[in-house]
Amino acid sequence: MKRIYRSVFVFLFGLQVVSCTSIVENLNVDPNNPTKSTASLLLTGTEIANMATQEGMASRLTTIWDGYASGSDRQWLDYYNYNVTAGVYDADWNLVYQATNANALLAIEQATALGNRKTVGIAKVLRANALATGTELWGDIPFDQAGDIAKYPNPAFEPQAMVYTKLLALLDDAIADLKSGVGTVTSEDIHFAGDAIKWTQVAYTLKARLLTDLKQYDAAYTAAQTGVNVYANSLLAPHGNTASVNQNSYFSFLASTRTGDINAVGAYNVGLLNPAGAKYRGNTKTIETARYKFYYLENGVNTPGKIEPNTTGTTGFFAQTASFPLITYQENILTLAESALRSGKGFAMALGHLNTYRSWLNTGGNINAAYLTAGAYKYEPYVAADFAAGGIENADGITADNALLREILQERYVSFYGQHIGWNDERRTRTEAVGIKLTPNTGTQLPWRFIYPQSELNSNSSAPKTVPATFEALAIYK
Repeated sequence: MKRIYRSVFVFLFGLQVVSCTSIVENLNVDPNNPTKSTASLLLTGTEIANMATQEGMASRLTTIWDGYASGSDRQWLDYYNYNVTAGVYDADWNLVYQATNANALLAIEQATALGNRKTVGIAKVLRANALATGTELWGDIPFDQAGDIAKYPNPAFEPQAMVYTKLLALLDDAIADLKSGVGTVTSEDIHFAGDAIKWTQVAYTLKARLLTDLKQYDAAYTAAQTGVNVYANSLLAPHGNTASVNQNSYFSFLASTRTGDINAVGAYNVGLLNPAGAKYRGNTKTIETARYKFYYLENGVNTPGKIEPNTTGTTGFFAQTASFPLITYQENILTLAESALRSGKGFAMALGHLNTYRSWLNTGGNINAAYLTAGAYKYEPYVAADFAAGGIENADGITADNALLREILQERYVSFYGQHIGWNDERRTRTEAVGIKLTPNTGTQLPWRFIYPQSELNSNSSAPKTVPATFEALAIYK
């Protein structure tokens, strides 16, 4: 992603080596209001840094560990087989901390000085998004002491449970700032141009994500009720068609810089969506042809003759200009469905949320219109009988509740294609009766976590002395 947003990242990382005063005096001189100018620039930079955090190498690695794609060549074949050294994680750790967290804190500081609570609220959501990704992937991470290298040159790692508590509190603070109506944000916000209603919904959906991670399903349902309620309010990473500047990160990797390193041969998700596959999830009420073609190419252009992620033109899921999902309507409505069932709100309520989502898919959902040909998609509403023993969603005769839960979890998995949150779900439900049941790419164990980056182990004396291994479960999953 440093290539894709080169000029912005020069700025972002440059912020780490100069004081706030020198930023104002030397980088962004505005004789009318220099501090306001700097806060605006910081907000834009933090948004782009968070995009890189969510869409970069970490996302691709979870994609091949979670059955969305397959590592096929060079080091990505090693990664696919879980052979990853600590140094591989350096860049993604830096995206979380040096690019997003530190600059979000600067934006918060300067916007607070201006009394611009809207900017403060947006920056807090971005900070929460990045640090949430950090703890979801690594477990215990620095939180309170992260971002002030002068005061805390060796920031302390905090237990994962504490990090979650602080993230939830940070989002509550962000929501209060956004609801205050104080401050102005316009084009410096590349996502919503300062729309506080949309940012508030995003904050609630992110809060519901964290509560789902913790299996606090009743609280997750409550948060999701105020979350992203239409697709247009989803937080997406926008992209353009200029190489090495603003193109989709997956496109850059798959179709340009590392052609052939990743394909989708044998991927679990392909089996679910391919109408010709033995594990196809379609039935008399569901046709997945359009989504399958939107996600994948059967005769790849980057790996000729092999199935691969779709980077086609302007239509593929990973096309050059395709926006990347960060926090979405899909996630929110499916969180409502799962948490309603798990928190005892009843089968009917959970099914209602699932059917609301299917109704949206039946209009085309987020599938590019190029694939929405006649007979290529269908998502008719399910009824209770479909989940009864012998129904179209319960051929193996499990309980109706478990059959519905299985369908919801499978729909979440398919809908979270390309995002690390699909791996969150798989790990969260790995030991449960129903869910996405993956076979290890090699050996007998599935990975549970990222290992700490070599740069942090070398430079931070507070880093764990005994480094948890890839196959050691995170605290929230034990």
